[in-house]
Amino acid sequence: MRQFILILGLIITFCFTSCRNELDFEQSVGTLSFSKETVYLDTVFTNIGSSTYTLKVYNTSNKNISIPRVRLGKGQTSNYQLMVDGVPGKEFENVELLAKDSMFVFISVNSDVADANPTDFLYTDEIQFGNGVDFQKVNLVTLIQDAVFIYPERSGSPNNYTYEQINLGTTSDPVTITGTNLSHTDPINGDELHWTNAKPYVIYGYAKIPENETLVVDAGARVHFHADSGLIVADDSHLEVNGTLSSTAALENEVIFEGDRLEPIYSDVVGQWGTIFFLKGSNANSLNHLTIKNATVGMLVSGNDGTSTPTIAMKNVQIYNCSNVGILARTGNIIGENVVVNNCGQASLACTFGGSYDFTHCTFANYWNAPNQTSLVLDDFDGASLYALTKADFKNCIFYGSSNIGISIEKAGSIFNYKFDNCLIKFIDFNNQFGNNPLYNFNDVSKYSSCIVATNSNSNKPEFENTNKNNFKLKENSVCRNNANFAFNVFTDLAGTVRTNPSDIGAFEFLP
Repeated sequence: MRQFILILGLIITFCFTSCRNELDFEQSVGTLSFSKETVYLDTVFTNIGSSTYTLKVYNTSNKNISIPRVRLGKGQTSNYQLMVDGVPGKEFENVELLAKDSMFVFISVNSDVADANPTDFLYTDEIQFGNGVDFQKVNLVTLIQDAVFIYPERSGSPNNYTYEQINLGTTSDPVTITGTNLSHTDPINGDELHWTNAKPYVIYGYAKIPENETLVVDAGARVHFHADSGLIVADDSHLEVNGTLSSTAALENEVIFEGDRLEPIYSDVVGQWGTIFFLKGSNANSLNHLTIKNATVGMLVSGNDGTSTPTIAMKNVQIYNCSNVGILARTGNIIGENVVVNNCGQASLACTFGGSYDFTHCTFANYWNAPNQTSLVLDDFDGASLYALTKADFKNCIFYGSSNIGISIEKAGSIFNYKFDNCLIKFIDFNNQFGNNPLYNFNDVSKYSSCIVATNSNSNKPEFENTNKNNFKLKENSVCRNNANFAFNVFTDLAGTVRTNPSDIGAFEFLP
């Protein structure tokens, strides 16, 4: 019995000692290491919260330690926020860290540009690890960008706000959506119908160009749309985008419409905002050197005013990373030159419900990572005269992507006019399911004149520079080289290169 009691005592003593060692924490400063010496939080707009960034803190010693204090250098007045051990705050005491262990510190920022350095607009602080006198530090840096904010007015109280609504329908059949009408005399922003390049514009909800008004967008303007936001061009109103050719990779003269998250991880994320919506009756819209990125639908064109003047005349327009469609036209009237569209969930260009379309030297690619998307959709809905396809002319254009079928055509009515001249079309019909469909008779010169058809993956390839980065310049071995009809070449390419005879199919001329 005495031996048993002795052994039991030894076991208890050992367990107690082990537990005590595991639970003993020594106060320590100056023994930590970090995953970064400086955490750079990417550019944010004034008073818009950033993404959350991480810092990893390591205890490289063989001892359990207790960090006396983890705090922001500016204390409670700092515009940075921390989360340590799942607890949000700006100052923490006695933070425990086991031997040879690590922990994450999560960091975000929400700051006004007025708090930033007036010379470089950087807002800075530091995280201090120690006792307030003897400490290690990690620097925090972010760029705060000022902007013009356009948003719907609200009324009511917190948790019970109502927001300004705009009408998309008619007086007898109203259809409303959260948004605001742009004004020449807004009390805060001044003239909201002239967007300059002095500051970026950030749109919340839908901004509507009122009837009989024109929104003028200067070269170099940057427009950022929040989630579920966009621009509406009303009946008999106009959008005039005056971008020009840029001389550097910064695209200093391009007009860019994109989401309002500026962090690099969001640069190519699809579906961050809504669309540019041209209501029926909008006319004489002019788009030059415009890039649209990361929308749900890049442009939604719901009709035309019935005149011969195109609803939209676009030159040097690029549309990328749309979760649904790049250009979705319903009974549209569009002329396009040097248009490039890529990476859209359903189609790059959808000319639906008939209409009139004329595209020259355009690249309709679609490298969306799914099997059922296409580059072009043509249809006339149910074939009624209202939805007649009066014209769909494609000259020196490319229809190519990751799926086998580059064009999708459905005809229901009698007026269905379309023609492809000197185009490259991907059409790999493995099971010959379209073999007897006259809409895809590539030997019919009245519909397909001098076209190149890629019927397999190994021949007649466009050889683009880098589809993952939306670079659709041609490589030396591209089948598009020297196969355009020079009679249609009345303008320089998207990069400003003069086209010479023989010239190349698509929006870009090959340059050695």
